[in-house]
Amino acid sequence: MRAIVLLNMGAPRDLDEVEIFLKNMFNDKNIITVKSDLLRSLISFAITKSRQKEAKSNYAKLGGVSPLVEKTKLLEEALEREFEDDEILSIMRYTPPFAKDVITKLKNRGIDELVLLPLYPHYSTTTVKSSLEDFDEWAKRLDFAPKVRIIPPYYKESSYNEAIIKTIEERLSIDPTEIDLIFSAHSLPQKIVDRGDSYQKEVQDHKQILSNLLKKRGYQFRSTHLAYQSKLGPVKWLEPTLESVLKSLDSKKALIVPISFTLDNSETIFELGMEYKELADELEFDFYKVASCPNSSPLLVEAFKGLIDG
Repeated sequence: MRAIVLLNMGAPRDLDEVEIFLKNMFNDKNIITVKSDLLRSLISFAITKSRQKEAKSNYAKLGGVSPLVEKTKLLEEALEREFEDDEILSIMRYTPPFAKDVITKLKNRGIDELVLLPLYPHYSTTTVKSSLEDFDEWAKRLDFAPKVRIIPPYYKESSYNEAIIKTIEERLSIDPTEIDLIFSAHSLPQKIVDRGDSYQKEVQDHKQILSNLLKKRGYQFRSTHLAYQSKLGPVKWLEPTLESVLKSLDSKKALIVPISFTLDNSETIFELGMEYKELADELEFDFYKVASCPNSSPLLVEAFKGLIDG
């Protein structure tokens, strides 16, 4: 029997899970890269304590649950319709369902073949590597050794990029030549990239791929930009920041396209859709829109079907 397992960071299903999410994320050795487990635990405790109240407030504005929860369920259902003979499950890195529990379920069901699909379009040690290491660790602990195939990052896949182009088209309500198009990616500490993480290069490549596709479709924007969001802490992060790009625009018209997320989550719905919207209002923008992620669109499902069947 085969199962298709989606791997993602996870997100709080209620306000009580906010603390769990923060604690587990900042205890991840791929996120906080200090060598000492004790020091990492202390750092995690400090960050969780300082950020928990604000994070809960933000999730409360989203109804007390991350959008990622519903978006994941809808994607699972869409894939179940395409792969009727396979089990479709998700493993989350920082919130339930955890690898330990899902692997136990797979083992009990007699699954002997797995397709692992990390839901990250670009590779990073903080995402793909972290999720795969988590799976491998628990598979070894639980003596679970099926035949495994791992789907690599898919930012070059044509159907996936067509899905992104469609989300852009859905937000266009004025002449594109008046709009600055901003591809926004989750930031990373510069030191992680300097150690060889390929994320920044892949994001830059992706921006160029999408820009070329838009030109072929006949879309001409005022200008296109790549910016980074979700910076945290005093260390140097990837630049330019989305805030700095917005402040530099004379057009006062911007369409934001989140390209480092496959499914909408708090960083697209709350951060881009609410927090940066407030900044755009302060800067007196006439047009500020955020494209959705591909989510469970037919084009995304087509892309995943091709990757899984291939």
